[in-house]
Amino acid sequence: MKTLLITGATSGIGKSLAEHAADRGYKVIACGRNEEALTNLAKHENISPCQFDVSNLEDTKKALSDVEFDIAVLNAGTCEYVDIEEFEADMFRRVFEPNFFGVVNCVDAFVNKLKKGDKLVIVDSMARLLPFTRSQAYGASKAALHYFTKSLEVDLHDRGVKVQAVSPGFVETPLTDKNDFDMPMKITAEEAARSMLEGIEGNKRTIFFPKMFGYILRFMNLLPSGLQTRLSLSMRNEK
Repeated sequence: MKTLLITGATSGIGKSLAEHAADRGYKVIACGRNEEALTNLAKHENISPCQFDVSNLEDTKKALSDVEFDIAVLNAGTCEYVDIEEFEADMFRRVFEPNFFGVVNCVDAFVNKLKKGDKLVIVDSMARLLPFTRSQAYGASKAALHYFTKSLEVDLHDRGVKVQAVSPGFVETPLTDKNDFDMPMKITAEEAARSMLEGIEGNKRTIFFPKMFGYILRFMNLLPSGLQTRLSLSMRNEK
């Protein structure tokens, strides 16, 4: 039985992935801050709770110091949108702390224990592919995270560690429930969890879902930057 560690496991994609993987026979270590949610998850015989805040390096290192796993899915994150008329630098820090530095903290905690055959799965977002309106903080954090992931893939290659990136589109979660705009091709967290686990098991270097939305945004990402900007402006002006 393989052990799957998941951060951000108390809601959204992380929670659905924990439940789906546990049902599939994985031993799951569900990580998060919400004690009540972790307690409920731990009612599943294949799920063990691990409570800590990824934004706190010492807390993270202490919590993960003795944890053993085969696959680590670093999924915890948040989202805030920029109001350009009320620009707030602290927002960027609030978003980058869990989205980027939370992942860095987890890697710091266990990178020296990673061995041949282990998998490191890092969840970014398709938002990194285009300059979407109001997404300066969120998109930048996910773009930085994707670069970090791909660079880790290079440096962990000789150790035999598989590094995989996950780039979701719109998924029905407590975070996206706050959005006040159209979310094309949105899927459920359960659908996202199935796609993610399938991609992990299939050893895909980058996992996109929903698939059609991924094809569209990756095509748009290949367009000249000026055309990308015009497309983003048109989407902004439709709102």
